[in-house]
Amino acid sequence: MTEPTAATAPLVARPLPSPIGVLRLVATDRALVAIDFPDPPRPLPAHPHPGAHPVIDHAARELDAYFAGALRAFTVPLAARGTPFQRAVWQALTTIGHGETWTYGQLARAVGKPLAARAVGAANGKNPLPIIVPCHRVIGAGGALIGFGGGLPIKRWLLAHEAA
Repeated sequence: MTEPTAATAPLVARPLPSPIGVLRLVATDRALVAIDFPDPPRPLPAHPHPGAHPVIDHAARELDAYFAGALRAFTVPLAARGTPFQRAVWQALTTIGHGETWTYGQLARAVGKPLAARAVGAANGKNPLPIIVPCHRVIGAGGALIGFGGGLPIKRWLLAHEAA
């Protein structure tokens, strides 16, 4: 995951139909900054402008391949905007393998904060790039599916899709 681009960079947004609903992809001229689920969409840092865009086209191709079961690792450039702690958590999420799950405690240990499972959970919940930065792969200590911005049915679908 790259460093965030300037907050004033113009944004472009485009819908992407998917098996889990229409996603909204948002990018600067250099990187993808957000993937929003159909309902409710996350607030954006600026007003996006609709249109074609090489970064969004790249992300759309990769997400289409992921949903088709033909892609396990993404290469689209990313620029998640968040605090240093949030970005550390999001970076750790990218190390969870396709089809694997971690608990919030495992994620907390991975970022060097073994007693901060709740703070890690809060950072996980603010992940602006779900699916590509796989926050859906984090589950409760007892294996329960908890805390997902797209809703538990979508989390369940993504985990089942990756397990297939």
